[in-house]
Amino acid sequence: MSSIDSKTLDYLYSLRRRGIKVGLHRTKALLKRCGNPHKGLPVVHIAGTNGKGSTAAMIASMLKLSGLKVGLYTSPHLLRFNERIRVNGIPIDDDRIIAFLTNYRKAINSLGSTFFETTTAMMFSAFAEENVDVAVVEVGMGGRLDSSNVADSKTSVLTVIDFDHMEFLGNTLSAITMEKCGIFKEGIPVVTATQRSEAMTVIEKSAAEKGCELIVTNELYPVTEIRQHSTRVMFNLNELQIDLL
Repeated sequence: MSSIDSKTLDYLYSLRRRGIKVGLHRTKALLKRCGNPHKGLPVVHIAGTNGKGSTAAMIASMLKLSGLKVGLYTSPHLLRFNERIRVNGIPIDDDRIIAFLTNYRKAINSLGSTFFETTTAMMFSAFAEENVDVAVVEVGMGGRLDSSNVADSKTSVLTVIDFDHMEFLGNTLSAITMEKCGIFKEGIPVVTATQRSEAMTVIEKSAAEKGCELIVTNELYPVTEIRQHSTRVMFNLNELQIDLL
């Protein structure tokens, strides 16, 4: 297995200078050049403000334990870029990163694709090549115009929504929630954490307009007596006492 040379990494990270560009047209155009690897790929799509990464990791772990081959896409990474794109917990290898950037560098440049748009296309390509059964995909920012929103979702998930990226998503909780509800797909179930009333009103309306079944996690599985310590979290789930180390 090759290791990513400094020039390849320098090029990849140089795309950050293109900043954040909202909209799906560049991502769709780049994916078309890649053969539309996202088409037909079952996706669990996760938006929200807090807890997206941990929620994505837990969902991916549960799906893997059920016997499925699972792709996981999260950001940012902790130590290496490869951590952002995983299959059954194993980060994408360097060869695949190098091959993607080599094959599509001309398209990336001609389209003006950003860092996140490029990594999203890389993710869909890797998951298609690996023939994963399901992809767990974390939204980068917002939802409606996020690059990942080209996916064929089978479930949409909302973690707790709060004020974030207000320069792009709006100055009110309702406006921000509306952008995050942009991941809802017609008739596809929505699972949401308990939200503030202002956010929940938007979620309920958006789900109804799209004909989505709305599942509120705390109504389905009421969690009580949450205790958080430096190395563990404990809580009660009905009659069960859960201790997460």
